[in-house]
Amino acid sequence: MLHYERVPQADDAAREALAHRPHLDPAAMRAHYRAEGLREEDLPADPYGQFLIWFEEAVAGGLHEPNAMVVSTADERGRPSSRTVLLKQFDERGFVFYTNYNSRKGREIDANPYVSLLFPWHAVARQVVVGGRAERTGRDETAAYFRTRPHGSQLGAWASEQSSVVASREELDRTYAELAARYPETERVPVPPHWGGYRVVAETVEFWQGRENRLHDRLRYVRRDAGADTAWTVERLSP
Repeated sequence: MLHYERVPQADDAAREALAHRPHLDPAAMRAHYRAEGLREEDLPADPYGQFLIWFEEAVAGGLHEPNAMVVSTADERGRPSSRTVLLKQFDERGFVFYTNYNSRKGREIDANPYVSLLFPWHAVARQVVVGGRAERTGRDETAAYFRTRPHGSQLGAWASEQSSVVASREELDRTYAELAARYPETERVPVPPHWGGYRVVAETVEFWQGRENRLHDRLRYVRRDAGADTAWTVERLSP
């Protein structure tokens, strides 16, 4: 007769670890928000104006990479994926980021252009959530931004087949070194044809402000198109 010794399951091990390290228990981690509230009457007419106010305050407050945002996409089967990218431009036309069009997010945007952006400004108890449609920027706009990137980042856009499997770090470094030899600092790096920008044209923009007792303020702009005109209404969401 065979005898099997029970191996503790992963959840048992996790509970045991937390029992001896209560400071690591996520259920016990609570922040108490005491920020001033967010009122409808104080908002600009459109969400881009409000975003500019909060973005300026985030920068002035010293937040690390306040332009970092989580971009969530979904494939043709509706399976979502998320990653952090950097916002590079925003105005009344939308929010712009750049990437490899052959990456996972690029392929998913090709299949389903509706995306979500999340700015997680935890240090100031704020979040901004954008829902909208991603559209490719023009090649002239892409090239103009590409020229502002550091030389090494320009080479990196060529060296990385983003989201594809790579055999080793050495292979990636070797590809980069070959490109660096081909395009030294004095040489102009061409814009990769598979690399460019997306502009997320917002349909909804939610501004979340942490408040006491978890009674947070959530004000959401909703886009209402009337012919050639765009108007925004504001609705308050229950926290």
